[in-house]
Formats: sequence, C-alpha cells, structure tokens
Amino acid sequence: MGNRISLIMKKYILDLTVTENTKLHDSYVLLKLTHSEPLPEMLPGQFAEIRVDNSPTTFLRRPISINYVDTEKNEVWFLVRLAGDGTRKLSTVNVGDIVNVVLPLGNGFTMPTNDTHHPLLVGGGVGTAPMLYFGKKLQEIGIRPTFLLGARSAKDLLQLDEFKQLGDVYCTTEDGSMGEKGFVTQHSILSAKQFDSIHTCGPKPMMVSVARYAKEKGIECEVSLENTMACGVGACLCCVENTDEGHVCVCKEGPVFNIKKLLWQI
Repeated sequence: MGNRISLIMKKYILDLTVTENTKLHDSYVLLKLTHSEPLPEMLPGQFAEIRVDNSPTTFLRRPISINYVDTEKNEVWFLVRLAGDGTRKLSTVNVGDIVNVVLPLGNGFTMPTNDTHHPLLVGGGVGTAPMLYFGKKLQEIGIRPTFLLGARSAKDLLQLDEFKQLGDVYCTTEDGSMGEKGFVTQHSILSAKQFDSIHTCGPKPMMVSVARYAKEKGIECEVSLENTMACGVGACLCCVENTDEGHVCVCKEGPVFNIKKLLWQI
C-alpha cells in the first residue's frame, strides 16, 4: 500500500500560543496554535496530549488528533469535541493564551508511494479531524484523495470547504439533510469508483463496518482507534488493544492500525 513511517519521532513539550478559537458547532471548537520556533514535523494520524489548566476536575491531559498543520503560518489545528469538563474548559481559551502541548505522539497513516494510488478517506463525527491533514499530505505528493464523511445531519459535517480544496468530497447523513441518506458504507461512491486503500477514523461501529467492507473487497484498510488514553506514551496501559501480536498500547503502537493486525470479528 505504501510506506508507514513508524520511526521513533522526537516528542516535544511546547507552550503554544492560541491564534484562533472558532466555534464550529454547539459541540465543537477549532483551536489554532502557534509557536515562536518552527513547529516540529508531524504526520497525519498522529495526535497530541493537551494540558487543561484551571480545571479542578481535570487531572490528565486530553488526547486530541492533529487536524491540520499550516506550515506557512506555523500553526497546528485541533478540532476539539466538547465531551466533558476538560474539553469544555479547553474550549474557552482566548487568543494569546498559552496552551501546553506534547506532540507528535503515535504512528500515523501509511503514505502511498506513487501518485496513481486512489485512497478513500472515511471519517465520522470528530473522526473526520485527522483526515484533513492526511488529505493535505496526499495532495503534496500529487494525489487527489476521495473523502467520504458521515454525520447525523448536515450541521454536524464540519470543515467541508477545507476538505473540498484537497479532494473529492462525498457525504452521508442519517437524516438525509446532506448527501446520501444512511451510513458511509451505504454510499454509492463505493460501487462507482475503485479504491486502492481505505483509511478511516470515527465511532467504532462505523470503522468495523468500513473494515468489513474493505475485507470483503480485498482492499487494504487502516483504522485510527480512539481508545481511552491517559499518558499518551504507553506507560499507563489504559488504551490497550488486542492484536495478532498480543496486547499493545494504542497511544504508542497506533492509533493507526492495519485491520489485518486487529482481532475484530469482521
């Protein structure tokens, strides 16, 4: 399928400055952060652990996917879903505030080795976040990816303009308010086009369905797992996943895995 870069990348603990905090939805904000020095290299599919300050109920950093890296502006973007006290507090930061971040963490998606490759990038909910940066990196090597994005309704489909600048965008919504009604695995694009690989992130039931489809069609498939994480470096063992090589820490060995490695019943 291509090259999965699994080298041990240096991790940085950085005090980043907020350049933008935009509310995209009742449950989502987009944070853009910068640094006085050039940001380190980050790969699509990797994530960061973000410290939440001034939240008495929040003791652990929050793992957030790297949504996009704007090298010209030296910015890293994070799409934050307001899920609990920690992320709700994080969503209140103001421009100019300092946010402490550990990055880059984990292993990312496999990059194709030639520009004739046809990848399908499938995202659901906040799982669309890493697909934007993946699309950018694919575009940089001459590949126009196909994005298949799923959500409950039109208002839940985020960053569509940004996705459209990078590839062909198709959508499904459960209520039919945008794109085709239903789930991503029911979209007509799956029968209309042939794909060399599928890469997906989102709710586990969605990823299992996508993995099942890929297995049936004999297409290489990667999933980005969203197991509960704490430390982000493989020490606390709270994010373990059973694989063909035994139990591994998703934060360190993943979050991206080829479905052949996982013991999912598909």
